[in-house]
Amino acid sequence: MDDALVYTLVRAPDWAAAMSAGAYAGSADDARDGFLHFSTAYQARASAAKHRAGVADLLLVAVHIAPLGDALRFEPASSGGGRPGQFPHLYGTLALSAVRSVIPLPLGTDGLHVFPPGFP
Repeated sequence: MDDALVYTLVRAPDWAAAMSAGAYAGSADDARDGFLHFSTAYQARASAAKHRAGVADLLLVAVHIAPLGDALRFEPASSGGGRPGQFPHLYGTLALSAVRSVIPLPLGTDGLHVFPPGFP
């Protein structure tokens, strides 16, 4: 696992729109909160289960931290809810040049998203 990466969970149609636009501007939740929601590798599974449960067209987008600069801030989760720690928030759009990989997260038989082998 690479500590120089953060992850965002994006629905496939939203990612297709980002590819056409040349940047990802975020989801409706991101627009509401004023920043793009990201997770560390160790937070991504819990975020998917809590915020994207049952979403069949979900993508795990891995992003290099360095190109994001000061626009990326690690802050406490605003919703609380038993999710301790600092969460990465991007204040601005995500340039596609910062993206390392985009991986589909299918739903397993248990209804949870199936992450790639070796992912925490």
